[in-house]
Amino acid sequence: MFLSVFDLFKIGIGPSSSHTMGPMTAAERFLAEIAGDDWPRPAGVGVARLAVSLHGSLAFTGVGHGTDRAVILGLAGFNPLTVDPDRMDSLLETIRSERKVRPEGHPAYAFDPERDLVLDKKVPLQGHANGMAFSAFDADDRLLLRRIYYSIGGGFVVSEEELQSLKAKGKQQAPSDVPYPFNNAATMLSMAARSGLSIAEMKRANEEAHMSAAELDAGLDRIWQAMNSCIERGLSQDGIMPGGLKVRRRARNLHERLDEDWRQNRPNPLAANDWLAVYAMAVNEENAGGGRVVTAPTNGAAGVVPAVLKYWQKFHVDADPRGIRDFLLTAAAIGGIVKHNASISGAEVGCQGEVGSASAMAAAGLAAVMGGNPEQVENAAEIALEHHLGMTCDPVAGLVQVPCIERNALGSVKAVTAASLAVKGDGKHFVSLDAAIETMRQTGADMNERYKETSLGGLAVNVVEC
Repeated sequence: MFLSVFDLFKIGIGPSSSHTMGPMTAAERFLAEIAGDDWPRPAGVGVARLAVSLHGSLAFTGVGHGTDRAVILGLAGFNPLTVDPDRMDSLLETIRSERKVRPEGHPAYAFDPERDLVLDKKVPLQGHANGMAFSAFDADDRLLLRRIYYSIGGGFVVSEEELQSLKAKGKQQAPSDVPYPFNNAATMLSMAARSGLSIAEMKRANEEAHMSAAELDAGLDRIWQAMNSCIERGLSQDGIMPGGLKVRRRARNLHERLDEDWRQNRPNPLAANDWLAVYAMAVNEENAGGGRVVTAPTNGAAGVVPAVLKYWQKFHVDADPRGIRDFLLTAAAIGGIVKHNASISGAEVGCQGEVGSASAMAAAGLAAVMGGNPEQVENAAEIALEHHLGMTCDPVAGLVQVPCIERNALGSVKAVTAASLAVKGDGKHFVSLDAAIETMRQTGADMNERYKETSLGGLAVNVVEC
């Protein structure tokens, strides 16, 4: 099993990897299919109109998560990596007024968001909670092409056929062209013991089977630069976040107070926790505002890994650029195992799959750069994940704000605590990471759909909206 570090860490836009980045990517894929020849295109007939229906979690929380905006922009030819967050409002206004999309390399297509974008809360698509159906019609409104895609978490998108193929393969080890194809934590530790390599070194060897060392390092540096830039922007912004809840950004004010205490050398026994929280909140406030973020492994959990990395830089004197790369490689190794054996999708397993997975990844990365051996790194990931088991995904009003922003702060604190406990031990522990991941999968399967990113249960129905 090989999942690249750049599959787990993807630069995109907020507020949701599965509800924003995924649908935008799906729209981009549909445009590519329309332009291609791999479908029975009638002779002399062209596509004139496009339509989309959103199902399951995408229908229930799509507006709050910006899914409608993402689909419209995706059909206009934009993608999560390159779209300018500051231009999105004006782009959407033009499309709504013209009732057309004009993707580059295509003719203009009729697309009226009021008519052609449907949030279907009654009919779920069977493959996954995040389902989308894209349709293309000719000038006489005859259906020419219909494709179903699923956004399966972390910005990953699969077609209906691809999803069935993934399910058919199950958890079996697929042939791989990498030197260390571990698909669970037990195999990872066994390979580390036989090779004498760290988890980061094995992950690096796997990546370098597909790219040069220079390309890998440049990519890792680019990921950290994007994460750090997101923190810095989040710490500089103020005001009310969009969506109607009137939730005010807090990171800037908290940072100013912390920075003043730091410069004045005032004693603060909770300093590390406070800085962790403010870094994580800065990222997730940016995410909530639709800014540029990095999936880690999702947008809803994007603050944990950057916060722990930034904390390490601030509080550990031995932090260096190579350590940042090892941190990200180790975190990606753990994230890949979680995704392969369970899920990182809140719509599939609840927030345990998002913030829980992020906390496990960050704990593993921190333990590694603190000098932990592979057993201690695995232990750190297990501790962090175990203590998120059962966490529901219940965003108020379908917005990635309450409780998501503070959950990232607490997930960061848990990650640091887990890493600290693990490196002070000998790596031997009662519950394995594989057991915790399987428990998360089973818990997610048993969890009522109301608690899986539908905003139909939990805080979403018990908090009075102001």
